[in-house]
Amino acid sequence: MSTQIGLPVEVSHHELARKPTLGMAIKLCYEAAGLEPKQVLQAIQADKAQLSRWESGHEGVCWPKLKALMDTCGNDAPVLWQLYRRGYDLSSLRRRESDLERRLRMAEEERDALKRLLLGGNPLVGPR
Repeated sequence: MSTQIGLPVEVSHHELARKPTLGMAIKLCYEAAGLEPKQVLQAIQADKAQLSRWESGHEGVCWPKLKALMDTCGNDAPVLWQLYRRGYDLSSLRRRESDLERRLRMAEEERDALKRLLLGGNPLVGPR
């Protein structure tokens, strides 16, 4: 399977809510990314018949393939669709901060504190 992750693509909650099936949410996933089925299938090492069965609901999608699909397309439309169908409020969901994101945030906070200190301010208090 491809290890390349697609650029993040925003999928509206309204658009997700209009999809009646998981298969339609899978289709939305790659269409929102501007990808053709052939591009997705090559990246996730699946065939056209398998994608057709996923979209029609005749075959379930195993997690590694679904994760690869979402990574390739840069959005989580199928999982968000499932959460919506289970009654979750999509507007209140947020991603957990990854270790890399946490280290970056901490480095930025330290940089900002040092900048305030150099400018003669209190490094523990943000700008006013």
